[in-house]
Order: sequence, then C-alpha cells, then structure tokens
Amino acid sequence: MAGENQFFCYIVRCTDGTLYTGWTTDPQRRCKQHNLGSGAKYTRMHRPVELVYTEHLSNRSEAMKREFQIKHMKRAQKEKLISRSLSNDGN
Repeated sequence: MAGENQFFCYIVRCTDGTLYTGWTTDPQRRCKQHNLGSGAKYTRMHRPVELVYTEHLSNRSEAMKREFQIKHMKRAQKEKLISRSLSNDGN
C-alpha cells in the first residue's frame, strides 16, 4: 500500500490514444479516480484510461519536477519511456 512518503510520476493512456502525465502518492488509486471522472479535467473527457507508466521518486518536489519534464517531452519520447518500462516488468 502506498504511503504518504512515497511519490510517483505516472502516465495513463486515454481511450483516444492520448497520454496524460501526473504525479501521486498512489498510482492505482489515482488511475481509478481518473476512470471515475474525479481525476483531472482532461481525463474526464477521455475515459477510460489505462495506467501505462509509473516512476518512483524520492519526494513530492522530485515527482513534480519529473512530471514537468515528461509533460514537455515529445510523444515519441514518452512512448519510449512506456516501452522500456513494459520490457523491464518482464525481468
């Protein structure tokens, strides 16, 4: 179970294929919130979403900085992050 001292940056893939990036203390809970319509305004209009990437960070500030970095990446760079993450899950 995620705790207050755990911080994550995450990416969800929306039903239309777009990617949404955010930060949270609990990626699974946050994804559920997005799917229930109580997440970000953007994802309310692009449901359902699927959690496709998470990255553990040491504190809230680092999670917010990483979110900013990812939001400013080109789509191909984001897809590469997701792809690497999925290939690492199999190891």
